[in-house]
Amino acid sequence: MDATAFDPRPDYLRALDQLEKLLLLVTPEQLDRPTPCAEFDLRALLDHTVGGVHRIAYVGEGGRGLDVAASVGTVEDGEWAQALGRARERAAAAWADDAKLDRPSSVPWGTMPGRFALGGYVMEAVTHAWDIAQVVDPTADFDEELALGALTVAREVLPADGRDATVPFGPVRPAPAEAGPTAQLAAWLGRDVR
Repeated sequence: MDATAFDPRPDYLRALDQLEKLLLLVTPEQLDRPTPCAEFDLRALLDHTVGGVHRIAYVGEGGRGLDVAASVGTVEDGEWAQALGRARERAAAAWADDAKLDRPSSVPWGTMPGRFALGGYVMEAVTHAWDIAQVVDPTADFDEELALGALTVAREVLPADGRDATVPFGPVRPAPAEAGPTAQLAAWLGRDVR
């Protein structure tokens, strides 16, 4: 594949659409429940996930990713899908100019062309959709084509061996033979999908 032809924007918007469907299911009673991300209950994971959309929007606007927290702050219990919708609009506008795909972009894991920075956020959005679904709808259907692309990237940039404290994912976990790409991605990023 020609790396300069890779445009992650459509996949990122698909990933955010998938997330929005899950956020529409969130109830206030679920917000304090644990998630597969050990450091986050559902409320904190939603804050981190929506905040991450604002962070990559900020990067698209020319900012440095580490200059802003992956946090959206206070959101009313029933307003998570709307908060994501606002973040989605901001990200879409921030990355609308094709030239930004080749502009150096600073994200928490380094400086790289915008297309690769945004591609990392596709992987994050797909993975956190799986995490959120474990609380709000464990039988949710996922966009497996989208997950397959994210899994391919994850396997290339996050090797199974040599993960240390600088890598924000646990060791690769086993996935059942029948696991689809979304569950395989979650396992590759350290989640117990059994």
